[in-house]
Amino acid sequence: MENNALTLITGGNGKTGRRLAERLIAAGRPVRIGSRNATPAFDWEDRSTWASALDGVSAVYVAFQPDLSVPGALETLTAFYAQALAAGARKLILLSGRGEAEAEEAERALQATDADWTILRASWFSQNFSEAHFLEPLQEGELALPVGPAPEPFIDVEDIADVAFAALTQPGHSHRLYELTGPRALTFADVVAEIAAATGREITFAAIPAQDYRAALDEAQVPAEMSDLVLYLLTTILDGRNTQIAHGVRQALGREPRDFSEYVRQTAATGVWGGTHA
Repeated sequence: MENNALTLITGGNGKTGRRLAERLIAAGRPVRIGSRNATPAFDWEDRSTWASALDGVSAVYVAFQPDLSVPGALETLTAFYAQALAAGARKLILLSGRGEAEAEEAERALQATDADWTILRASWFSQNFSEAHFLEPLQEGELALPVGPAPEPFIDVEDIADVAFAALTQPGHSHRLYELTGPRALTFADVVAEIAAATGREITFAAIPAQDYRAALDEAQVPAEMSDLVLYLLTTILDGRNTQIAHGVRQALGREPRDFSEYVRQTAATGVWGGTHA
């Protein structure tokens, strides 16, 4: 893609989008952040915002919110693909989810277009423990979730951003599906133990029934549709179907993915989890 080609990053303030934007800007490439608060605004739920956001765009990083598994996601994405291509965008990069049938439908819909596509099918993010809903419980000293003992090969979002950047700026990534995981799988108990060790704090993990977790979400006044989504992801996607390690980072970048321990060490040093080792 040409150096002056404009890239729209949907979810431009999110975990992967923000990091991709930083990389493109550092490389001197123009970026348009796609968010409700940007100018022009972009909102997945308001199709009238799409035309302005896509105006003059050559490439799009597609990070659908809140998740590819929500009702209506496939219809929305299919319409967006068509509008992006009609507006002149040629390169579409889809951030997809591992182990989700709905995500694979979104992938197939993109593959059926005439776009120059790249698909990033990612496992759960390491940064969910420091930049999302798991952070506060860890700060308070206990993470309680309705998950089983199946391990997950958490992926560092820095690796996802590196792959997306390569796909936008280097040849060889057209019509490629990269399955992105970390180099080893860990249970949630393993994760919490590593974070506790890195911070010098006593932090525990507890596996709890789904109904107890829903009650906690209800008490926190989480909207019902969001509670449904979180429970689906925790109890279904983390059932062991995604334990196997994949090698998409190596295929795309020629190096191994970052280990979870590296993420923990770097994040603990910021002090976000508290502790004497921060």
